[in-house]
Amino acid sequence: MIKKNYKNFLYCLLFVSIIFFIDRAFKIYILQLAGQDSIVEVYLTPYLNFYLIWNKGIAFGLFSFNENYIYNIMTVIIALVIIIILVMIVKTQGFKKYLLLTIFGGSLGNIFDRIYYSAVPDFIDFHVNDFHWFIFNIADIFITVGVIGLIFDEILYSIKKNEKK
Repeated sequence: MIKKNYKNFLYCLLFVSIIFFIDRAFKIYILQLAGQDSIVEVYLTPYLNFYLIWNKGIAFGLFSFNENYIYNIMTVIIALVIIIILVMIVKTQGFKKYLLLTIFGGSLGNIFDRIYYSAVPDFIDFHVNDFHWFIFNIADIFITVGVIGLIFDEILYSIKKNEKK
């Protein structure tokens, strides 16, 4: 039993580590492109650019403030949410666990940046003509995929539960 739990822990750790390092690799690449000027404008396709911004808010730049105490309070709240996600991971099994691990890995990438840089580098600019979506990063993609997966999982669970009645 202990060996099985240890193996499961290692798989989860590897899964989260891969997500974290993919995010770090992209961010380091973009920051190296930016150099000392902290400017990156790379036009990849008519719909996708790399454009570096520093996000001091939460998801998609929401709640950005210049006051350090608000930034620090938000960072502590985010850290608490990450701890709650970790507790949920420990208590969950199956596919849902991997969705939570995906959110956890992305969250670790962004909290690392918040602590190390005092902001999160966002650089993926998806747009159609003049309509630009929020600029985001790889960690945000993992977090979003995990959340959407959890929503679909919950919907499918509700459907199955209603079919049994």
